[in-house]
Amino acid sequence: MDETVLKKLAEQEQKIDAIYASVEKTRKYFLWTLITSLAFFVLPLIGLTFAIPFFLNTLAAYSGL
Repeated sequence: MDETVLKKLAEQEQKIDAIYASVEKTRKYFLWTLITSLAFFVLPLIGLTFAIPFFLNTLAAYSGL
């Protein structure tokens, strides 16, 4: 092969490796963003399943006054 073609292929390989590293960082960022978003949405819902009955019982206790 011609020397310039080999040089171009080597340059492209370096660029592809850099793109791959960038894509992997972005993928991990999106993954942790998804996990954090779900945690901040699901955990309060689970807490509300315990809190709402407690508040309803408290209101029922005061309704007799």
